[in-house]
Amino acid sequence: MTGGRHATSARSANRVDGIIFDKDGTLFDFHGTWNVWAAQAIRELAGDDETAARRIASALLYDLDAGRFEKESPVIAGTNREAAECAAAALPGRNVEEIERFLMLSSAEAPLAPAVPLAPFLSGLKAVGLRLGVMTNDTEYGARAHLSVAGVETHFDFIAGFDSGYGAKPDPGPLLAFASQSGLAPERIVMVGDSTHDLLAGRAAGMQVLGVLTGMAARAELAPHADDVFPDIGHLTAWIAA
Repeated sequence: MTGGRHATSARSANRVDGIIFDKDGTLFDFHGTWNVWAAQAIRELAGDDETAARRIASALLYDLDAGRFEKESPVIAGTNREAAECAAAALPGRNVEEIERFLMLSSAEAPLAPAVPLAPFLSGLKAVGLRLGVMTNDTEYGARAHLSVAGVETHFDFIAGFDSGYGAKPDPGPLLAFASQSGLAPERIVMVGDSTHDLLAGRAAGMQVLGVLTGMAARAELAPHADDVFPDIGHLTAWIAA
């Protein structure tokens, strides 16, 4: 795999005691999960008004005809609140808090497309003594709902959303909270994500950082910020063993 400029020094100098994952685009394939959910959520918000639906889609940078987010969409790496604010701008008179709650509840029921079979993958990591965490710019409610439906919530020692009180990526605060609560040195933790928000947060926290290509970002976008970039999280097991 093509790694970033930090790959050799990070892997030779540090062992791995913990891993903190992004959720959307990392544990779950972004296209299979969120592109499908967004089409339904937009039309529900619009009340089947085609004009309103296209206004919302435009605000969220979602292509209704193609059924996919554009790469620059604020929804991809942003928080649930930011997505609600974008949608509210296209729906004059609608309350942002009302839309935010709708998105939280609706997204918790999104169809999930795990990037790999998660239960055996995570069990393998736990079996070698690694502490595991999830930090998402989704809500904590949504994160726990998705992990529970996937049958893997109990595999994680730490689960945080943007609303959990530690901040949101690219701020390193939530990643450092995982380190603190796990009793691990940040340099012995790997942050795994599909966006530059994830990688910048991990780097700012002093962690090792790995990119995956199950989100919207291409290898060329992630590689300058990562120790390595993989097609999906399944490649992480061999990287740690190496």
